[in-house]
Amino acid sequence: MNKGLRQAVAGLCIFIASFPVSFANACSRAVYFGQMGQTVTGRTMDWQEDMHTDLWIFPRGVKRDGGMGEKGFKWTGKYGSVIASVYEAGTADGMNEKGLVANLLFLVESEYPSPEGDNRPQLSIAAWTQYVLDSFETVEEAVAELRKEAFRPVSVVAPNGVEGKIHLSISDPLGDSAIIEYINGKQVIHHGRQFQVMTNSPIYDQQLALNEYWKQIGGTVMLPGTNRAADRFARASFYINAAQQSADAREAVASVFSVMRNVSVPKGISTPNQPNISSTIWRTVSDQKNRVYYFEDTSSPSVVWVDLKQVDFAEGTGVRKLDLHGKSIVGGDQTGGFKKSEPFVFLAPK
Repeated sequence: MNKGLRQAVAGLCIFIASFPVSFANACSRAVYFGQMGQTVTGRTMDWQEDMHTDLWIFPRGVKRDGGMGEKGFKWTGKYGSVIASVYEAGTADGMNEKGLVANLLFLVESEYPSPEGDNRPQLSIAAWTQYVLDSFETVEEAVAELRKEAFRPVSVVAPNGVEGKIHLSISDPLGDSAIIEYINGKQVIHHGRQFQVMTNSPIYDQQLALNEYWKQIGGTVMLPGTNRAADRFARASFYINAAQQSADAREAVASVFSVMRNVSVPKGISTPNQPNISSTIWRTVSDQKNRVYYFEDTSSPSVVWVDLKQVDFAEGTGVRKLDLHGKSIVGGDQTGGFKKSEPFVFLAPK
């Protein structure tokens, strides 16, 4: 290692030490900018147990109350979507018929607005992703509405007892992105094409600062290889842009899958003194130009996908479900495999 590189690494160690890094349930998300509008978003879901995930089709016209009943923020779905549920009580990920993608990721630093003196209608964070998918065609449109803060987000506790502290990423077929966080009770939005990668702790401003330091060293010289969120952020940022930016959908999707596998936490891994670093339990890749949603369960040998262009999202067509939980042999095109189902109920505070 030459002197300049040794100095850079030493400086990086000091720089990283200045940030409080939490080892929480982890996830990663990255947006690929291919040629001729070939935009693809990939994400990992890293969690400490099976989340009983299934895929769902929601048509236009579904009426929602934000999971909060009479106190809830109400809307009617403008766009149909295909989503991945968690615990049959929340929307963690999905793409709507316009190619807008929303991904819910864990952020332990999240702190939502206090209920004291706040009379706004409430929205369970388990319904936050679905609200965005139901309501908007572009990131710009979504950000403009979210900035109005028409609802108060409400944290919930997952069935395994983990408090829901999350942030949201959205992207559209034009490559526009936004990261929405709640820090110290205040909404913080990062909006722009440059915000193409997101992981977990620390908060997004600090993630960006850490990544800038890694850029000075250069990904072909050295990349951080641990499961820490900041390290996954650096690897995803480098690889998603280093990959060949193709106009070919098959190559673009394969590239994004390879990047998301690179930032995944191996199955069954345990890290001493860091009990909350969790294995990747599933991955999704959304081809936003061609409207194809791919889902990969890490316990399964196969990838499944749904072609949204072949789905009837018309109002009145009903909610449909693709059972995946416990079915390791499901694979290939499952667009026609969904069955009529009652919609799940969003998780709410007890």
